[in-house]
Amino acid sequence: MKFPKKLQCVIFDMDGVIIDSEEIHKKAYYETFKNLGVEVSEELYKTMTGSSTINAFQKLVNHFNLNDIPEELVLQKRKFYVNYFENDPTLSLVHGVKELIQFLYKQNLTLVLASSSAMVNINRVFSRFDLNEYFTAKISGADLIASKPHPEIFEKAAILGGVSKEQCIVIEDSDNGIEAANKAGIYAIGYRNLLITDQTLKNADLIIKDYNKLKKYIVDFQ
Repeated sequence: MKFPKKLQCVIFDMDGVIIDSEEIHKKAYYETFKNLGVEVSEELYKTMTGSSTINAFQKLVNHFNLNDIPEELVLQKRKFYVNYFENDPTLSLVHGVKELIQFLYKQNLTLVLASSSAMVNINRVFSRFDLNEYFTAKISGADLIASKPHPEIFEKAAILGGVSKEQCIVIEDSDNGIEAANKAGIYAIGYRNLLITDQTLKNADLIIKDYNKLKKYIVDFQ
């Protein structure tokens, strides 16, 4: 797919794209798995990456034929996550992302957040790192019927941005997220987060390791 000729809207994933929180999500998941008494392989966990928490636990319950209620597991995992979030002093924004966000905002581009995280976690991150002023809208996959790799979240993000899908780009760090963007018909940029090693990003239209490259790319196409 070609880069939009008239870019109007940039849709961001959050975990691993804006904030380096994938590791604390993983710790919170595995604390929950431990409480359940199940051993989740890296391969199985990879298939859950990018999905909403409720969908991830529905998959887990079905996989292990558990009697546990997915909604209750979501709450357990959230407690672990909040504990890590509030007590991990190393938690930070991805290098260069706030400068990218401010740059895009000054270019009068519409910014939309489309994350599989629960809205309570999205708001927690946006408040802690002062991001609310830059974004027109935020959408949580936890509030949707389908989860990534289903395209619903990005289709709705484009609607919230008030533009056509052809005028949008998506920035993602997971294979499920890239697949969702592909299915939505939106140009997909794969961000290669060095802390995340289990995602190929092979179906991205463009792969970047440095947000400065994306700024240059956007300037060249404007």
